[in-house]
Amino acid sequence: MADQPSERRKSPEFAPQFPRAHKQALGFAVGITVAALIVGVTVFHVVLQPQGGLPLHLLNQYFHGYEVSWKGAVIGGAWGFATGFVGGWLLGFVHNFTVGIWLLLVKAKNDLQRMRDFLDHI
Repeated sequence: MADQPSERRKSPEFAPQFPRAHKQALGFAVGITVAALIVGVTVFHVVLQPQGGLPLHLLNQYFHGYEVSWKGAVIGGAWGFATGFVGGWLLGFVHNFTVGIWLLLVKAKNDLQRMRDFLDHI
């Protein structure tokens, strides 16, 4: 009875080989990383004011309220976290979706291969 479709669907035979990505955790990790990078680069430019550095003022085109200042570092960090979280969550979603579709296709191909000579036995 272990060959019933409902039993096979519940069995974790592929679980260790193809783990699902945790979307919220991946979003949080990417969000924290992007926020830290934006805050770090902004603070570097505020403190040291390098000549010929990166044109950080262009981030204002994407992140409303951003400027190269201490206040801008906080605003950029918040926007960076939000953007990174959404990007990381979408990355996890696409990963889980493509792996799920791929496993579905592999299982369907395997089932069709097993049942190829089904009518020969009738």
